[in-house]
Amino acid sequence: MRAVFWKELADYFGSWRFIIIFAVICLAALSATYTAAQTIRGDIAQTPTEYVFLRLFTTSGETLPSFIFFLSFFGPLIGIIFGFDVINSERSRGTLSRVLSQPLFRDSVINGKFLAGLTAIAIMLASIILVVSGLGLRMIGVAPAPGEVARIGVFFLISLLYVGFWLGLGILFSVLFRRTITSVLAAIAIWISLALFISMFAGIAANWVAPVDQHSEAEAILEHERIYDSVMRISPTTLFGEATETVLNPGKRTLRGVVLVREVEGMIPGPLALGQSLMLVWPHLVALIALILICFAVSYVRFMREEIRAT
Repeated sequence: MRAVFWKELADYFGSWRFIIIFAVICLAALSATYTAAQTIRGDIAQTPTEYVFLRLFTTSGETLPSFIFFLSFFGPLIGIIFGFDVINSERSRGTLSRVLSQPLFRDSVINGKFLAGLTAIAIMLASIILVVSGLGLRMIGVAPAPGEVARIGVFFLISLLYVGFWLGLGILFSVLFRRTITSVLAAIAIWISLALFISMFAGIAANWVAPVDQHSEAEAILEHERIYDSVMRISPTTLFGEATETVLNPGKRTLRGVVLVREVEGMIPGPLALGQSLMLVWPHLVALIALILICFAVSYVRFMREEIRAT
């Protein structure tokens, strides 16, 4: 597996695919950070200076959205591009049967490819976050506190899980379909459905189960919002957005969109500790990890049972 891992990792770093996607994402991230830093410098006198460094990742400018938005949009593309052809491309070229004819275990091939893709994604995300942090530090002139550094580290891990799911989905379709164009189209179709159409499905489900109007009571509205949020959380994009927003915004105390006044009475105002923020998003992290394991387990079993002949 070590040989497959280093060979695949070298192929990733030496490919134009990696260079182009890294350049595009880095350019988008730097543009979002630049506009966010200008916004922060403009109103830093009217806002608290605590956790101001974290606002580099969550603040939207006048012309560009936030860094989190770009990462939630480009993250699926990164994972899909890295994984949609790792198996079927070698199968179509006839190199997969040659590799497996060597004294090499079959599971070492798919394990090494998945770990290499995940490592390349981790290096890419870490590099982009460090570049963004350096630019923000230069522009706003406020160094991050140890608590902010810890939250940025957790944000990196959440981003890695998010992109790792799409990598596992791409590898799954690469194993299931023999043609690379079919695997990439299937992965993109899943991405579009979970990112763009899920809000429409959630609204239909909420209106069907718990319809509300202008005369509805508070309990009915809460039930409507609960169903809507539950359907929305089927999407990894929603899980990533809520988790990162909670971790990077210590003032966020709940994930519910509608909260009754009696539910917030008695709460002590102020930012949450990192452990408390993690308690809020722990189900999201477990869900992302479970999705990765499911995708990889299905692709692993299918690849191990597949008959591979020389072409």
